[in-house]
Amino acid sequence: MNTKWLKTLGAAVALTVSTTALNAETLRVVTDPSFVPFEMMDQKTGEMIGFDMEIIAEVAKRAGFEYDLNTMDFNGIIPALQTGNVDIAIAGITITEEREQIVDFSDPYYDSGLRILTRVGDDSIKELKDLEGKKIGTKIGSTSYDFLTKNLAKNDGVTPYPGSADMYMALMSGSVDAVFYDAPNVGYFARTKGEGRVTTIGKLYEGQQYGIALKDGSEWVDDVNKALAEIKADGTYKAIYEKWFGSMPETK
Repeated sequence: MNTKWLKTLGAAVALTVSTTALNAETLRVVTDPSFVPFEMMDQKTGEMIGFDMEIIAEVAKRAGFEYDLNTMDFNGIIPALQTGNVDIAIAGITITEEREQIVDFSDPYYDSGLRILTRVGDDSIKELKDLEGKKIGTKIGSTSYDFLTKNLAKNDGVTPYPGSADMYMALMSGSVDAVFYDAPNVGYFARTKGEGRVTTIGKLYEGQQYGIALKDGSEWVDDVNKALAEIKADGTYKAIYEKWFGSMPETK
């Protein structure tokens, strides 16, 4: 056996792997730490976990980049991308025409909408028009805040909170009459910490799609889209989805 040849081959392989690792670009990724179950802090490990966290891990692996993950309040995410302080953001970010003017978006990776959350036993609110003149908790910088201020004539009671936990506590304590926010988030809270105390009601409003946001002109858009297409095609996306949300809805 030519052991010298094997040693040379082993060194070449090691060099190739090392060079590939060094060449993998490290991107600055940011998320909102309080949008459960998309992203949240694991109190035992101190690590960020959730649907979005598993999606970005798969996308990064397939697109060929490493990433440094940090957190910030949701209302600071788009400005951080706009100024180039971060490269990518994933935080249940709704794709809108206004946002597309200042950042790039991937293809949609999650279909969502907005929904009303009330206290159990409160029959005074059944649909959007019942929110007129009420105190309503929502999130700073969110599309739900924009929707309320545009669609309610009496919107003085619309109260934006910095984090979703704050608005849910306000609802349960009686500081607000309802919460209006992204359907998967309010649904998750109603099934977990708010079980028996709050409930979702009515239909979905303003059908939305979430996208991975990238700084304007990013060279990674095509690679991210390709990675998203791959995980949807090979069943990885379905497995991640059902881990966090249960059975995937059937597509038409």
